[in-house]
Amino acid sequence: MGNNMKYPRVAYFCMEYGLQSEFKQYAGGLGILAGDHMKGAKDLDLPIIGIGIKWKQGYTDQMIGKDGKPYDSYHNYEYDFLEDTGVKVTVKIRQRDVVCKVWKVEKFNNATIYMLDTDIPENEDTWITGQLYGWFGEERIAQEMVLGIGGVRALRKLGIDIDVYHFNEGHAVFAALELIREKMSEGESFEKALELTRKQVVFTTHTPIKQGNEEHPLDRLQYMGAFNGLTLEQMVYIGGAPFNMTVAALRVCKKANAVAKLHAETANAMWSHVDYPAPIIPITNAIHKPTWVDANILADYNNPEKLWSAHMENKKNLIKFIKERNGVELDPDVLLIGFSRRAAPYKRSDFIFSDESIIRPLLENKKLQIVFSGKAHPLDDTGKNIVSNLVKMSKEYPNSVVFLENYDMEIGMMLTRGADIWLNNPRKPLEASGTSGMKAAMNGVLNLSILDGWWPEACNHGINGWQIGDGFESKDTKEQDAHDLKSLYKVLLEEVIPTYYNNRSKWIEMMQESIKSTKDAFSIERMLKEYYEKLYMA
Repeated sequence: MGNNMKYPRVAYFCMEYGLQSEFKQYAGGLGILAGDHMKGAKDLDLPIIGIGIKWKQGYTDQMIGKDGKPYDSYHNYEYDFLEDTGVKVTVKIRQRDVVCKVWKVEKFNNATIYMLDTDIPENEDTWITGQLYGWFGEERIAQEMVLGIGGVRALRKLGIDIDVYHFNEGHAVFAALELIREKMSEGESFEKALELTRKQVVFTTHTPIKQGNEEHPLDRLQYMGAFNGLTLEQMVYIGGAPFNMTVAALRVCKKANAVAKLHAETANAMWSHVDYPAPIIPITNAIHKPTWVDANILADYNNPEKLWSAHMENKKNLIKFIKERNGVELDPDVLLIGFSRRAAPYKRSDFIFSDESIIRPLLENKKLQIVFSGKAHPLDDTGKNIVSNLVKMSKEYPNSVVFLENYDMEIGMMLTRGADIWLNNPRKPLEASGTSGMKAAMNGVLNLSILDGWWPEACNHGINGWQIGDGFESKDTKEQDAHDLKSLYKVLLEEVIPTYYNNRSKWIEMMQESIKSTKDAFSIERMLKEYYEKLYMA
């Protein structure tokens, strides 16, 4: 692939970009995917640019207090490497003109990203771009108006011609309203403007959790100015009442994709009551190997001794990192399980502790070490209770269980390189993709996972990792949990632990197979090729 005439020019809209740990412009998986998308576009010389927001404080820093509970902390960050484009655009929010300054980011071997910023003297509302995923409905709508409406206006003022507008999640949907408004101002009817806009827009849906698909009351959108020249009837036609950002995105795009094969089935079932133009197709997520995969592992994976030695180097680096952060010294000879992801109930972070009669002896007799990390959303008390429980377990088993606070890209990188096992046990089918498992797999870290998200496409049980359960689903969460837990313990006790301690050569063969079976199939090159073939050029 390369930047020539046959590839359409794409503007990729996303609320967050995970480009580097210290550049606090991301919250989690959505941003990491967006960052990898932009790095892959740069590597392949593709005509893609990013549109985002420059966050003054980014997402929460989430520390653990003396009481063992998480608390949120916010800092103003300044980045001297951002390039001032000299461009400013205006978006009318709550009857006031909000000026958005446009910055350019190219520092991280990424395709150009333009970030909009309201933290400038011209504005009364300087804090719209203060915190990623603002706390309240009005703030969130204002942020999404800056991203969508401001983003399209920035492209116009920068003089950048775009063929395809790619909305990564529903946050960007107000960009479509701006495209419709532009066409109507040139004399098109609403119906015709919507039809023409559809030909330009594609959409990626991520979350199968209902609460993760944002809705706003129409009177609030109207008060904020988000109608952007459209009537109430036209808004309802696009997004329903209340206005659902995912529904709206599905209705204003020519094509939409889910982020794994299983997720496409889940998403089509989830939105089957909504009238939208074409079925949601699967384009499985992928990762940017130069960012996430140890080059020594990729270079040496055909050689068992060199592979093991490179892995042990990564494991010792992780152990050193943990000692520096937490003061705990883990044992490089003991099986180490890594688990890091957002603290949400369906991800069941503390699931492995469900039956202490089984897990206690493994932790006390040094058969097992587990390292956790993850943040809860600042307003998610349930998620924070999950984090508190993980911290409690780390105090109960101080030599075997660790919780690394303030999860970020650096922790994710250390864990997906240095663990022996990557544990993932969401309630199927609520995990959309799960790119951390791909990072682990390509680093020779064996996945032990529920058959959800990407893993059903990759798993070859006992050959390149292990599956937990058989894909069982139930509306009764207790029944599903009991079924999955039984399998988790069975596979751990009868397959994972014996292989690690008694059959090192088989373990290394599995590591080799893990790398071989994932390094191309789940690389960003494959993903971008599919985006062009199935979405951008379709």
